[in-house]
Amino acid sequence: MTRLFLFLLLCAGSLLARAQRLIHDEHIEHQQERMVFKSWDRGKFTPRPGFLGLNPLYWATWALHPNYPKTDLRPLGPFGPQTQRLMLTAATSSADEAYRLHSDTLRNSALSKSSVYTGLLSDLDPLWLLYYQKQFSPLIYPERNPLDGAGEKEQKYLVSSGIYQWYLAEKDEIAERLELTRSTTLERGERLLSYQRLLGEYQKLQATWLEKKRLAGKYISISEVKKTASGARKTLSKWGKIDIAIADRILKEAELRVGGGNE
Repeated sequence: MTRLFLFLLLCAGSLLARAQRLIHDEHIEHQQERMVFKSWDRGKFTPRPGFLGLNPLYWATWALHPNYPKTDLRPLGPFGPQTQRLMLTAATSSADEAYRLHSDTLRNSALSKSSVYTGLLSDLDPLWLLYYQKQFSPLIYPERNPLDGAGEKEQKYLVSSGIYQWYLAEKDEIAERLELTRSTTLERGERLLSYQRLLGEYQKLQATWLEKKRLAGKYISISEVKKTASGARKTLSKWGKIDIAIADRILKEAELRVGGGNE
């Protein structure tokens, strides 16, 4: 029984092997070669027309498609759809690359311009680092009292007269305008011109303040002299009135004496 079962399995396997036998059809192979990679060879189209085109198999096969052998239908042919898609993909890729380069150029240009215009990078300007930062340092980072160097009387005079408050207000205004110039989006040339204008105003203010501090002692001396002179004038005026009264009294007494003698 076992041997019979094995024999039947062998017979079935041989039948399956025969059923899966490869079929070699030159017509199918030629068509596959034409459609994939080989040239569109019209000489390999079968059946052929035969003598004077009288082959009935040719007409039975190609009657409805007489131009089929003449038309190159390969997807990868010179004008095939796949070739056109590849060419279109290459053109699209080239256009995308051109657009990318153009956008990168615009981005780099925008970044370079923004780095010049923006106030975020104003502290990195070479002229600011080399010159203007040092000139405006006492204004940005004040380290000493503006009243230093003046005597006690002079300091009191500058505060009481309002000169000190005026100086602080002008100084704060220039500092505020300087900070606004540094933080605002401006062209580099306009920013540097603003620095120069503010520096001129700041230097003029400092010179005026130093001059007022220097002349404060003289103003105090003049005020004291004026007070002394005013007191002296009042004293002289008082004594002058007394002298006039004495003189009038003497004159009246003299007139009385003269009048009594005549009688």
